[in-house]
Amino acid sequence: MSTLPITIASVEAFAFRVPVQTPIKVAFGTFRDRPFVLVRVIDTDGAEGWGEVWANWPAVGAEHRARLAVDLGERIVGRRFEQPGDVMRALTRELEVLVLQTLEVGPIAQTIAGIDIAVWDLVARKAGRPLHRLLSDRAADSVPVYVTGINPDAPEHFAADRQAEGHRAFKLKTGFGHAKDVRNLQAMREALGPQAVITCDSNQVLSLSAAIEFARAIETLRLDWFEEPLRVDAPDADWQALAAASSTPLAGGENFHDRQFDQAIASHVLKVIQPDITKWGGVTGNWHVAQGAVAAGKRYCPHYFGGGIALLASLHVLAAAGGTGLLEFDAHPNVGREAVVGALLPVHEGRVPVPTGPGLGSSPDLALLGRYRTWGGKA
Repeated sequence: MSTLPITIASVEAFAFRVPVQTPIKVAFGTFRDRPFVLVRVIDTDGAEGWGEVWANWPAVGAEHRARLAVDLGERIVGRRFEQPGDVMRALTRELEVLVLQTLEVGPIAQTIAGIDIAVWDLVARKAGRPLHRLLSDRAADSVPVYVTGINPDAPEHFAADRQAEGHRAFKLKTGFGHAKDVRNLQAMREALGPQAVITCDSNQVLSLSAAIEFARAIETLRLDWFEEPLRVDAPDADWQALAAASSTPLAGGENFHDRQFDQAIASHVLKVIQPDITKWGGVTGNWHVAQGAVAAGKRYCPHYFGGGIALLASLHVLAAAGGTGLLEFDAHPNVGREAVVGALLPVHEGRVPVPTGPGLGSSPDLALLGRYRTWGGKA
């Protein structure tokens, strides 16, 4: 990969909150609006790139992260960087003491990730190449996707409607009680048929005994994976015991950072690795994880539940990495996604096209998003 140096001229951030008609339920809380934070980086040649900072829950975190992006962005304005990944590495190194001082581990890592995505988009645009072709010479016309955010209330109906629209893979939110979760997965299998890909996500809420009981109860349903059944900080012995007891592959990674990914890839416990590109690492970190996961024979399935920049960035890294992974795809109405993606990713037989335009392949429609904007600033 060969890129030209860039010198940063400005960093801007924008916070938005989009109301939702139907609240989205997960085991740890309920989404009543869709917050997201966008970052725009401009270099001294006037080229721009867009990134996104993880801010999906709780909603009050969006404005904090937008302000933080401007504050941290001041540190790179006027500086020259030889490679896009140098920005993330420099900020991570220079902010180590600030992380210790504030314990803002998540917000700082997420803000760096958003800036990193924007820098990669900028560099790829200047090179006139789609981001995935800047990362790799691998040709990719499309990637497989799966429907996410399926609520626990009669999920078979929502999933069947998405199947009629062209989707072939689906993830149910679980962690709402053993009987209800098993019933919902059985109903989805019956409604979607034996060929449908079905997975589930318990968002870290189960005990080891409950997770083993659940894994045994869903064995005949042939799920592709069982995501985040235990807390990410559960003892390794618990994860080992669950892996031994579950015929369904275990998945996780959206709440990992840094060396935890290398450890997970080296271990036999997780078969599916799921970093969130806006939560840690941006393109720089996630490209490293994707390459490692695929080389180890694991599935790289990037986590996503945000706006359109996050979706496109995740897609490009997956397309560059190859393997048998799927892209998480939010099928709920979301202006934060639609104002970026538009009609760029039509679903056909469970797949979406890989954008061919330079960079991420699209930019936010700020006019469309204007009414939802809650904060904006510039470094």
